[in-house]
Amino acid sequence: MPRAITPADIMPMAEYGAMRHAHRKKLVDVKRHRRIHIGPHVTLHFENYDTMWAQVHEMLFIERGGEAQVAGELESYNPLIPQGDELVATMLIEIEDERVRRATLAKLGHVEDMISLQFAGQTVTATPEGDIERTTEEGKTSAVHFLHFRFTPEQKAAFTTANTQVVAAVTHPNYGHMAVVPEQMRASLAGDFS
Repeated sequence: MPRAITPADIMPMAEYGAMRHAHRKKLVDVKRHRRIHIGPHVTLHFENYDTMWAQVHEMLFIERGGEAQVAGELESYNPLIPQGDELVATMLIEIEDERVRRATLAKLGHVEDMISLQFAGQTVTATPEGDIERTTEEGKTSAVHFLHFRFTPEQKAAFTTANTQVVAAVTHPNYGHMAVVPEQMRASLAGDFS
């Protein structure tokens, strides 16, 4: 699996536009096995080269910034491609009602530091992307976080073993929820280590 998108990987936008609909439809299936809901509001979307390649192309296609835009998109999205010893996820806190969303986010300060994957007696705790601080001084968190789950060789071996039960957990005092990762998803994520 490639570890970075390069300028050579960028399709001309006319070509991308011609295959965009079919590619997006195919990606829906890929993403289905890379997404997990933890409790009523938190969703983890695990990223890889394919999801980030699609995201870069979508940004270039929609914003029409041409060559001048490419470097900025690669700088933004390449850090979200797993590097062989990690899983990378976009965490969304999704609440439709704006009033409820504001109130909930105000109670979830530093939730990004309390996300983990538990399996085979191991716990891998997420490290938030260090691009910006996503919890304010008042304790309000952002609705979007980028998380890295870094694995030791032993943890990788355990995680990639077929039928290993994996639990995704949020252990924030105001939001304590867990979800069992389906085997098909675990197998898909295990591919990020190869």
